[in-house]
Amino acid sequence: MQSFFITGTDTEVGKTYFTAKLLETQRFAGKRVVGYKPVSAGCDIIDNVPVNEDAQALWQASNVGATLGQVNPVALLPPIAPHIAAAEAGIVLTVQQLIDGYQTLASFNPDLLLMEGAGGWQLPLGNGIWMPDVVKVLELPVIMVVGMRLGCLNHALLTVQAIAQTGLSPHGWVANCLSATPMPYYKDNLNTLKQAIDAPLLAEIPYDDELTTRSRLTNILT
Repeated sequence: MQSFFITGTDTEVGKTYFTAKLLETQRFAGKRVVGYKPVSAGCDIIDNVPVNEDAQALWQASNVGATLGQVNPVALLPPIAPHIAAAEAGIVLTVQQLIDGYQTLASFNPDLLLMEGAGGWQLPLGNGIWMPDVVKVLELPVIMVVGMRLGCLNHALLTVQAIAQTGLSPHGWVANCLSATPMPYYKDNLNTLKQAIDAPLLAEIPYDDELTTRSRLTNILT
């Protein structure tokens, strides 16, 4: 089984879009795939069940028979920082709880299991624990999604430093275009990141172009 943790340089940089498209691409190649969104915040109530849009996208891209509740075991209602939402709901999150959720999905024997964080890398879960604590225990290689916009150089390089401080290293990174109009000096910024990040650029993801995105993701895990 291949497995990766997907992080981003900030919130709203395309982590879920990338994760879902990578799952779909591998599924179309005949593989058994599943996504894992251990904690989400911001849900609609559908048939008396909290449903997070990002978690639903991962679930719909998966094909091992896992339920939405297994893909996203902790679904918090308000669209706020998860540790605050959990505290308001009286929920205590633990590292072991999130590891158990991962192992549940691993028991489906997928070829690929992608675990997606929430927000950026250094996500607090409350009670002194952080999402990187979970990633470190699972020893997952990290793929970083860089939202290509003003400020991405700082955010990307600080994220790489934070990953290294956890004792991990990026497996690679992807450059995700967030607008139909590329950021000014896109190639210059891309080249700066390529020179500064000691991990390969796995793919450039165009804005709102699923066919091109899937073609560029076909072989990034080989």
